[in-house]
Amino acid sequence: MTDTTTRKPWHGVIVATSLPFHDDLTPDLAAYGDNVAWLAENGCNGVAPNGSLGEYQTLSEQERDAVVETAVANAPEGFTVMPGVGAYGGRESKRHAEKARDLGAQAVMALPPNAYRADERSILEHFALIASAGLPVTAYNNPIDTKVDLTPPILAKLAAEGFIVGVKEFSGDVRRCYEIAELAPELDLLIGTDDTVLEVAIAGAKGWVSGYPQVFPQACVELYEASVALDLDHALPLYRQLHPVLRWDSKTEFIQAIKLGQDLIGRKGGVCRPPRQPLAPDTDAVVRTATQTLIDAGVK
Repeated sequence: MTDTTTRKPWHGVIVATSLPFHDDLTPDLAAYGDNVAWLAENGCNGVAPNGSLGEYQTLSEQERDAVVETAVANAPEGFTVMPGVGAYGGRESKRHAEKARDLGAQAVMALPPNAYRADERSILEHFALIASAGLPVTAYNNPIDTKVDLTPPILAKLAAEGFIVGVKEFSGDVRRCYEIAELAPELDLLIGTDDTVLEVAIAGAKGWVSGYPQVFPQACVELYEASVALDLDHALPLYRQLHPVLRWDSKTEFIQAIKLGQDLIGRKGGVCRPPRQPLAPDTDAVVRTATQTLIDAGVK
């Protein structure tokens, strides 16, 4: 079990939350707040609003602020709110980090600058700006989408400067987790892809920034805790059972897939903002079948 008395805010199962919308595509903050409270009730340790899964790229500054405010308002004591502060520029990311601080968040999650393929100097300045807001910063390494790879040597430099406390590793390359531990032993490793949870947990993860607990929170918490405890007899069968849905977290349609899962369990997922389109019929059928199979098996 995650020790709630010594847990750092970025440890444990931190859910990268989706954002439900009204029919006119304005944020449904009431439904979002209800989802945050429900995740807390079901054993998760926190939420990470305004990440990729929260469609942050399509939100205005005011909407992003409102999402963070809603998350904080619905978070019980001890439940982390760690907003994403991704933006094209460091000044904008710093502004989001300052707002998160002022609204009561405990940490922030930061992508590297993603307007272009940034070099090391640009990356260091970017994280220095974000860290200056005063909250602990977890880096988010997603070279697939950002085209900027936070390699283990770069992460070690960021950690040595005191700019970051952890990294959500989304490269999918589990091998680099061991190099990160060698070069920056003070840096906390966070599982970034739902379909590598067991492998990265074995490598020494302290947390899981995850999408699918929005659909199966109790099972995902159970999987995480068994994995970090190295209880393979418990973790491996559950991992195999969940993997047909967990793998969608690493695919282009991950937001639509997770929102469909939320709809199927009676939580509001709903539509995405453009340019994201509804799932194609064949993809919808695959996701729907995999999700419904778990629901019918009693997975919660």
